[in-house]
Order: sequence, then structure tokens, then C-alpha cells
Amino acid sequence: MSSLRTALLQSSGRPGDVARNLRAVEDAAREAAAGGAGLLVCPELFLTGYAIGEDLHRLAEPADGPAARTVARMAAEHGIAVLYGYPERDGATVYNSAQLIGPDGQPLANYRKTHLFGCFEREWFTPGDEPVVQAELDGLRIGLMICYDVEFPENVRAHALAGTDLLLVPTAQLHPFQFVAESLIPVRAFESQLYIAYVNRTGPEGDFEFVGLSCLAGPDGTVRARAGRGEELVFGDVDAALLKRSREDNPYLADRRPGLYGALT
Repeated sequence: MSSLRTALLQSSGRPGDVARNLRAVEDAAREAAAGGAGLLVCPELFLTGYAIGEDLHRLAEPADGPAARTVARMAAEHGIAVLYGYPERDGATVYNSAQLIGPDGQPLANYRKTHLFGCFEREWFTPGDEPVVQAELDGLRIGLMICYDVEFPENVRAHALAGTDLLLVPTAQLHPFQFVAESLIPVRAFESQLYIAYVNRTGPEGDFEFVGLSCLAGPDGTVRARAGRGEELVFGDVDAALLKRSREDNPYLADRRPGLYGALT
């Protein structure tokens, strides 16, 4: 198991302008790679924007569509893995998805948001039905979620039981729920003994106000990197040695008594 320097791109890009947002991803990938990062994480629906209504369906692409091929090219060119949020079209169905592309430009994992938030998302998306999606990167097991998914402790615990070391959570966190970024994410990381990269949009968009506050939280419950409220690229290190020590000191998974939890399902 190794360590992985991770860059968090806090930005809302230009809603509705996929070409411009792809350029923003490339600029961030270039800067992140220059800063020693092996992974760049972008927010929820970054390629298209979040509050764009029916344009979400118009701009939706398959997982191997033109945008994916563009991200693959830039990931390979800069030698950095990239996780980005986008609306995924599969036939007549559209999902709120996130895709991880490896540093060689090969797709590593694609995840469809399983817990849709509010009437807005339920109007435009179909929920996914695969809760644990993982990939291997630099000796670490990477897990994928999107925004509201991480607010369900069962979801994160499922990743912990499946061996996830670093959970990537592109998000569109709204005012007045900033306590999720400030308090809940570090607790989730501690109680399930993994790292969480929580990467938010920022500023006003349609009827929404995104709060920023992206963070990388560690298994010891501390925040290893934190953005403010504006556009920002922040860096944090996923320390595999710290993860190993923390899991030895906090044996939550070993001390569980699953036989008592039947009522949860």
C-alpha cells in the first residue's frame, strides 16, 4: 500500500458549457500533476453543471462518449488519474454519474448515484443500484460515491467492509447544510476507518447556493485539507501508513456484532 497525493477541484465551472468545463478539468489536471498529485477529483455533474434542468438530458453522454475520451486523453497526457461527475446516458435512461479515469487514460470505474436528493434530482435522474463501486490506484482501493450517498452511514460502512481505502465523493452541497462538509464527513471517515475526499461546487447556480468547503478527511477524524467558499484547487495526502496505524488503533470493523443489526434491513 502506498501514499497518494490528491487534488480537490472546488468549482462550479460554467453551467451548460461542456467544452469550457473540460478545459477547466485540463487546467486543473496540469496544475495538480505539477504539484505532485496522482489523482484529481472534480465535483458532482462538473462537466455540465447541476442546476440546468432539461439540459441535463440534452448534454448527457454514455460512459464511453466524447467527454470521456477527452478526459482520458488529458489524464494520459498529464499522467494523473481524474474523477469527474457527469450525466450519463444509457439508452433512454439518464443517471447522475461519476467516472474515474486512470493515469494511462484507461477507465477504471463508473458509478451511478444511488440516493437521489430532493424533487430536482428525482425529476431528472434514475437512481443507480450498485452501492459499492471500486478501483485500484497506486496500491490503494478507491471507492466512488456522489454527494447525498455519503450521508447514509450504511453506504460508507459497506465500502469499509469491502476494503475501500479512499472514498471519492464529488458533491453539490447546498446551503444551509454546510455542517455535512464541516462535521459529518470527518466523522464518517473516522467511524469507517478510511479517507474521504469530498469535493464540492461553489457559489450560486439557479435556485441553489453551493457552500464549497471541500475537504480530505482522514481515518483519525482530522481534516487533512480544506477549501474555503470560493473556487480553489487544494491538495492533501492519503497516507497509507497512517491508515494502517489508525485501523489497528480503532478496530470498529473487527468489533462489530452484525447479528444484532438485522433490524437495519
